[in-house]
Amino acid sequence: MTVAIDRATGKRRGDRAPRPGLGRRLRSGYQKHWYAYAMIAPVAVVLGVLVLYPLVYGLYLTLTDANSLNTARTIGVNHIDATYKFIGLDNYKDILFGPTAYDRFWSHFIWTIVWTALCVALHYTIGLGLALLLNQKLRGRTFYRLVLILPWAVPTFVTVFGWRFMLADGGIINSALHALHLPAPSWLEDTFWQRFAAIMVNTWCGVPFMMVSLLGGLQSIDTSLYEAAEMDGASPWQRFRYVTLPGLRSVSSTVVLLGIIWTFNQFAVIFLLFGNTAPDAQILVTWAYYLGFGQQPRDFAQSAAYGILLLAILIVFTSFYRRWLNRNEQQLAI
Repeated sequence: MTVAIDRATGKRRGDRAPRPGLGRRLRSGYQKHWYAYAMIAPVAVVLGVLVLYPLVYGLYLTLTDANSLNTARTIGVNHIDATYKFIGLDNYKDILFGPTAYDRFWSHFIWTIVWTALCVALHYTIGLGLALLLNQKLRGRTFYRLVLILPWAVPTFVTVFGWRFMLADGGIINSALHALHLPAPSWLEDTFWQRFAAIMVNTWCGVPFMMVSLLGGLQSIDTSLYEAAEMDGASPWQRFRYVTLPGLRSVSSTVVLLGIIWTFNQFAVIFLLFGNTAPDAQILVTWAYYLGFGQQPRDFAQSAAYGILLLAILIVFTSFYRRWLNRNEQQLAI
């Protein structure tokens, strides 16, 4: 085999040029894309200050025994230095495997999983049903869309406070049940009914988003597919199963993932509905808030550890969820 050599340089033709060093590549990239870096720099700074720094500092706190008694604070003109110390992974060990691990973590973790699964299932089922109705040609469809989206448009704290007043002992719901000679549950006192009320209120708040998202997905499905299925003699259920659901697959996977993340971290509904008066109805995020701000002494380290555990759970779930979706898409493509 003959190898051609450049007489001027002595290099063989076809050889790759040596890769430049890291500093040279960075300098070349900056010179070429400096305008893009200048545009994203403010966003990067804001994200670093508002997201990255609190996350790193919170991670550091989880490795200490910081609480409201040993952190730095100022009382009047006197400044008290921090005295908390580094304890490694003891907070995680205590939360997951300590003597009170079930009462402080696992019971809330199980309830959080049940809460998330039930709420997202109700959001999707009711939202899909309403989207199918609003996708039909009916009179007053615009008015119905406006009315059904109101629970999402109204601020969450207004909605939850309204439900809190209605669910109180003398509220309109129990008054109506008394008028019908039906038993009136203790919505805000009994554990079972507290959880039932929380799911009901969160469903009310979350259905409109799912409905609007799925309605957009329905309107993007080619109507010729329905016409072809109808001409082939497909029943309404078969058209729904083999045309509508596959057409909504990409939208559904996205909104379900968002719904799981939002519901898993849904702080406002639980906290505004019960405050600190329903320990058995608290999900992990509200329990973490209680440890850090709702008791004395306030346990900053364990509260931060709960936050890191929540983040880890969601990252692991999201990675498996996306992998599962990709595997299903590959199987359907074969």
